[in-house]
Amino acid sequence: MKQYEPVIGLEIHAQLKTKSKIFCLCSSDFNKPPNTSTCEICLGLPGTLPVLNREALNLALKTAIALGCDINPVSSFSRKNYFYPDLPKGFQITQHKHVIALNGCIDIDTDSGEKSIRIARVQIEEDSGKSTHVESNNNQDGYSLIDYNRCGIPLIEIITEPDMSSPKEARFFLNKLKTILEYIDVCDCNMEEGSLRCDSNISVKLKDDEKLGVKTELKNLNSFRNIQKALEYEEKRQLGILSKGGIISEDTLMYDDTTGTTRSVRSKEQSHDYRYFPEPDLVNISISNEKVEKIKRDLPELPDDKRKRFIKDYNLSPYDSNVLTMSKNLSNYFETAVSFYNNPKKICNWITTELLGNMEDVESELLECKLTSRNLAELVKLIDDGKISGKIAKQIFPELLSTGETPSELLKEKGIVQISDKSEVEKIVICVIEENSDLVKQIKNGKDRGIGFLVGQVMKKTKGQANPGLVNKLIRDNINS
Repeated sequence: MKQYEPVIGLEIHAQLKTKSKIFCLCSSDFNKPPNTSTCEICLGLPGTLPVLNREALNLALKTAIALGCDINPVSSFSRKNYFYPDLPKGFQITQHKHVIALNGCIDIDTDSGEKSIRIARVQIEEDSGKSTHVESNNNQDGYSLIDYNRCGIPLIEIITEPDMSSPKEARFFLNKLKTILEYIDVCDCNMEEGSLRCDSNISVKLKDDEKLGVKTELKNLNSFRNIQKALEYEEKRQLGILSKGGIISEDTLMYDDTTGTTRSVRSKEQSHDYRYFPEPDLVNISISNEKVEKIKRDLPELPDDKRKRFIKDYNLSPYDSNVLTMSKNLSNYFETAVSFYNNPKKICNWITTELLGNMEDVESELLECKLTSRNLAELVKLIDDGKISGKIAKQIFPELLSTGETPSELLKEKGIVQISDKSEVEKIVICVIEENSDLVKQIKNGKDRGIGFLVGQVMKKTKGQANPGLVNKLIRDNINS
C-alpha cells in the first residue's frame, strides 16, 4: 500500500484564560464543586439574554493575529442545535458562516524540512458541560452525572486545512500551536483538565490523486502522544480495509489507549444535521483596523522570532535555539541566567543537558524547580573562574535541583574546593609521572593519547578537585622538561 498516503486535518479547542464565562458573570473556574458555578444564563433558562465577554473577544483576536489570520471586520454567532444531556440549552452558541478570522498559517519543522500548515478558520464558541458515566455494578444499573460548571466557558476553535501527511507532522503542529498559545498567554493548554482538546480527521489517498479519501474523526484524545498513536493506528486500519477491497465509512471514532485501537461510536454528522441559524440574542461583532493594529503592537515576542534572535544575539545553534524556545518558561529561564552571567553557550549546554535531562515534564517541573536561573549562572561562573571543575559541578547538580541552595553554600557545606595551587598540584603530577614511566616514554615518542590517562590519574588522586586545565599543562611541562 505504498502508493497511498494519509491526509490529516485537526480541530483544536482552546479554553480562553478569562475570569468569567463567555456570556455571563459566572466564574470560569470549572473545578469548583459540581454545579456551583452556574446561573440562569449559562443554564439557558427562559427569559435570559447572553452578553459577550469583551476579554474573550480580545483573546480570540490575539490568537488569530498570532496565527497570521485575516480578521473579518464583521462576524456573528450562530446556534448549533443538537441534544445531549450536558447541553442544557439544547443548542451551542458558536460561529458558523461569519467567523472571527480566516486563512492563517503555522510553519513546522518536519523530518524533511520546514512545512506550512494552513489555518482555515478561527472561531469563538461556548463549551458544554461534563458528563461522568458510572458503570453498572452489583446488579445495579449504570448512570450518568452531569456537571454544568463548564457550560459557557469561552473557547476558540482552530481548524486546519488537511495539510498534514503523517501522524508525526500532526504532533509537530500541535506542539508548535501549544507553544504559541502559551507565549501569548491566552490558554494554559492543560490537556488533562481539558483546557486544550483536539479532534483529528484522517483519510488515505493515492499519492498522485488530488481527490481525498473518506475521512474518519478521532475524538476526545487526551495527549499529543495519544493523538499520534491513534492516527498511526487509524492509518493502518484504513489501509488494511482498502487492501482487501473494502469501503471506509465516515465514522466518529474513539481511541482506547489501553488496547491501542479505535472503535466507532457513531456515524459522522454533517453540518446540515445541526440546523445552524443566526443567534438572535447577540449582535454582530465589528472589528476596526485600529483595534487589530493595537493588538499586533501589543503582541509579545513569538517563538519563531525568539528563536531567530537567540541564534543572532547569543550565537546559539538552530537546534539549541529551538529547544530553548519551545517552552516560554524555559526561554525566560535561559535569558534570566544569561543576565546574571554572560556566557550563553555554556548556560545553554547546562540547561539542555543537565537540567532537561533531570526533567520529564519540562513545563510543570520548571515552575517547581528549586535551582534558580541565578544559581545556574553562578555554577557556570564558578567553572569558568577555575574554582570548581565540570566534574564537581555535575556531582553537586542533583542537590542544587532538590535543595535550592546556592552553589557556593553547597560547596562550602561539603568542603569541596577546586585545587588550583600550582605547587600542590605539581607534586601529584610528578608522582603520577613517576608511577607511569613506560607510558611517559610513549608520550615522548609522539603518542599524545596517553596524556588523557595521566590527567585522569591526577584527578583520581585529588578526588576530582584539581583544576583540569592546570593538570594538563603541568603534565606536558614536566614531560617535556
